[in-house]
Amino acid sequence: MTCREFAEFILDYVEGRLRPEVKAAFDEHLARCPQCVAYLDTYLATMELEKVAFANPEGEVAPHVPADLLQAILSSISRS
Repeated sequence: MTCREFAEFILDYVEGRLRPEVKAAFDEHLARCPQCVAYLDTYLATMELEKVAFANPEGEVAPHVPADLLQAILSSISRS
């Protein structure tokens, strides 16, 4: 298992959708790769922040969010 392979399948890993032998390879890689451990920790933290941020989709936008960032997000959503 390489770091690139780990990154490509991290969502399947987190959601428990990997075959047992592939999960074992992920776990083995994590045991010897501190960079991927840090990446996984950051990925999990981001998922938690996303849950909080989108808990109330009709809520107000925080006042410290730059207007150009808000506009870019809204533009990307409308193109989807």
